[in-house]
Amino acid sequence: MENELLVKAQIREHTGSKAAQKLRKNGRIPAVVYGHKKESVAIDLDRRTIVEGLHHGHRLMSVQIGKKKERMIVKDLQYDYLGKNIIHLDLMRVDVTETVKVTVPIELKGTAKGTQEGGIIEVHTDHLEVECKVTDIPEAIVVIVKEIGLGDTVHAGDIELPDGVRLVSSPETLVITCSLVAAAKTTEEIEEETPVTPEVISEAKGPEEEQASEGQK
Repeated sequence: MENELLVKAQIREHTGSKAAQKLRKNGRIPAVVYGHKKESVAIDLDRRTIVEGLHHGHRLMSVQIGKKKERMIVKDLQYDYLGKNIIHLDLMRVDVTETVKVTVPIELKGTAKGTQEGGIIEVHTDHLEVECKVTDIPEAIVVIVKEIGLGDTVHAGDIELPDGVRLVSSPETLVITCSLVAAAKTTEEIEEETPVTPEVISEAKGPEEEQASEGQK
């Protein structure tokens, strides 16, 4: 499958948090390249190119450093504390003929029949780890939810994967459930369910009993 992105990179002359912050302010993303028994290299990449490429499902990329190009895959992404902006990349050198383990996002398609029965679809994990050739890395693992009914569950082992892709995550990993939505209770219903503490009524004391009580004080 053709899913390769061309990215031009620069060698990072300075590392550390201050240097990384300066790069990000200038529209660059710091990254580290490793793999194939070669030394790790600190580089930086154009943020817009990377973000758009990942958005369109690119996992395999051709990274040009100077006049040399190498094929790489994204092995890890680091986001800011809001989980919104990419602040660092880990890239691994690969050969198009080799098999790799990668994390692929799950994409749901369709409307579950259980939602017509008062249920709601809950996603317990939004990705799976799979193994495949570099050229067969899927953009996403599509799960058709149309036939999922109320009370049904979907585990990783139930999901059909593309040809040439093998599941690495545990087959027992819970992915989707369809459960009944609990109806919100009204104030009146809550009050009706709340047990009422019985009121303790004391017997009225006569004048002699009241005097006896006062005498004991």
